[in-house]
Amino acid sequence: MKFQWTLVLGLIFALIVAWFAIVNVDPVPVNYVFGTAEWPLIIVILASALLGAAVSGFVSMFRSIMQQRKIRRLESEVNEKEVKIADQQNEIAGLQHAASAFAPDPDVEPRDNNLGSDTSNS
Repeated sequence: MKFQWTLVLGLIFALIVAWFAIVNVDPVPVNYVFGTAEWPLIIVILASALLGAAVSGFVSMFRSIMQQRKIRRLESEVNEKEVKIADQQNEIAGLQHAASAFAPDPDVEPRDNNLGSDTSNS
């Protein structure tokens, strides 16, 4: 259905352009750097529109290429950061495991080291 609407709109646009071409067939002078020529007005209008569309397309394509490069660079940075995060998380886990070997057992009561010494005589 969308294709049909596109086709209908394209045909309507083509009819408008054809009517515009029939109405604007008068020759107009076009001044070049090296001389002057007379062209039908519709040719001048269509050539200007096509040249504008081509320039716009090239600018858009250039921006798209630059965005693609930036996206690739940023994705590469994200991957590098993710690898660094994973390495640091592994290092933290290893340090926590090593620290747990030195941690006191929660089931064992702490000893009082001052039981044998008499501090009242001093």
